[in-house]
Amino acid sequence: MFEFDQYLGFLAFLTILTIGFWLMIFLITFVVPYWIGGSLMERLKEIKEEKKAKRLNS
Repeated sequence: MFEFDQYLGFLAFLTILTIGFWLMIFLITFVVPYWIGGSLMERLKEIKEEKKAKRLNS
């Protein structure tokens, strides 16, 4: 049978595991797509500005 300190250790392990699991779910579903989408929008804006600058210079 478990002793009380082993039980607390097991609860701490489960808590850390659960927090890590939900953090990974949050990162994969919200943060990474937001990061990728924002960088693509910035890149497209830069490309559009480069084309505009070329048209004005030539």
